Amino acid sequence: MKAFLDEHFLLNSKTAQALYNEYAKDMPVIDYHCHLPPASIAADTKYENLTQIWLYGDHYKWRAMRANGVDESYITGDKSDREKFLKWAETVPSTLRNPLYHWTHLELQRYFDVHDILNASSAEKIYDICSEKLNSPEYSVRNLLKKMNVYTVCTTDDPLDNLEHHIKLRSDGFEIPILPAFRPDAAMNVDNAVNFNKYVNDLEKISDTAIVSFDDFLSALKKRHDFFAENGCKVSDHGLEEIYADDYNDIAIKSIFEKIRSGNELYIAEGRQFKSAMLVIFAEWDTEKNWVQQYHIGAIRNNNSRMAAKLGADTGWDSIGDFSHARALSKFLNTLDKDNKLTKTILYNLNPADNEMMATMIGNFNDGSAEGKIQWGSAWWFLDQKDGMTKQINTLSNMGLLSKFVGMLTDSRSFLSFPRHEYFRRILCNLFGEEIENGELPNDMEWTGKVIRDICFNNAKKYFGW
Repeated sequence: MKAFLDEHFLLNSKTAQALYNEYAKDMPVIDYHCHLPPASIAADTKYENLTQIWLYGDHYKWRAMRANGVDESYITGDKSDREKFLKWAETVPSTLRNPLYHWTHLELQRYFDVHDILNASSAEKIYDICSEKLNSPEYSVRNLLKKMNVYTVCTTDDPLDNLEHHIKLRSDGFEIPILPAFRPDAAMNVDNAVNFNKYVNDLEKISDTAIVSFDDFLSALKKRHDFFAENGCKVSDHGLEEIYADDYNDIAIKSIFEKIRSGNELYIAEGRQFKSAMLVIFAEWDTEKNWVQQYHIGAIRNNNSRMAAKLGADTGWDSIGDFSHARALSKFLNTLDKDNKLTKTILYNLNPADNEMMATMIGNFNDGSAEGKIQWGSAWWFLDQKDGMTKQINTLSNMGLLSKFVGMLTDSRSFLSFPRHEYFRRILCNLFGEEIENGELPNDMEWTGKVIRDICFNNAKKYFGW
């Protein structure tokens, strides 16, 4: 019987162990999509205790605690940090076979050299040991990134962001590039007239542009797009329920913009037309700058309206949607491609039922202009676990070129999430190792090792131009 989470964790053969230790383990990390707060990196924050760095903002853990019957006061409420941690520790034993169990103990080992199993009995000791370490200089945010061998980070930033923290990091000469990613979801969310108009008013101020017409609106957004580019941005990102590819014309879009600016709510069809137009416009700007564009598709957010109203967005009330994406996605990509305005693109699906569709869709628009120009992104959110990663890797292998895949990302708000890259690498090496030992792949460690290094780091470095 193997020991839990030892050096051979998830590596079930000698070949897998060799592939991981010789080729994957020490490769740097490119985290090309995450939600880390750039303000904390710029300030080189030191967190006071384990709860602050580990539980604040982590809706994965919050969902597990709620399912375990923990009162909200111990999750997002007014209980002390120690009390909140103890409730998390009581929950951990019930997360067996949930990826949180693996992530929790990987993070304790990799960051704090704590090898105890977290439960109610060990909680006080672990909390004190880790909190004491967090108060030392080597556990500041910037040093945590260095500890995990991070090469580049892309945060997620609204067009209204002044990027002051990214600018400070660059002026400080911090050796790890912390780059912005342009996330214009709010600029095309016309589902609520009041919220949209507030956004447009804020856009007027930061862009120093009077927005009377739709053309003014685009001019102001383009200024922000240019500003992001001037500050190192090479990536855009969209979080969408679905891809919008409804037919529209310029006159209709201008009329729709005037309607909502007058305070009137849009019909559903009008909203879809507006979103369809904005997606194409943003994509054309990305192409002009040779950015990489990302589309995260398929989440139903804020399902629990009572709790979402109380706690806000991104607090753990989201789920997988069952939208039909294929025809709209094909139409959207084809609209751009036929005019040679389709830049490098990464597509992520949240519903595993869309795996094979995504894996084949990317092949329709890989035109030989770049290796893996259109990518199917790593298993995302609820699929970001052993089973989901394995299925994504296997499906991409069956229907595309895994060897050109740009690999893993954290998609996390936590500075303790970087062992997810290790988790992915171990799964990847185990799959290759198993097939080599079964005689399904040649025992060519040099070539297989190169493929693994490429997936772990080199492909992303080349793809993004970092």
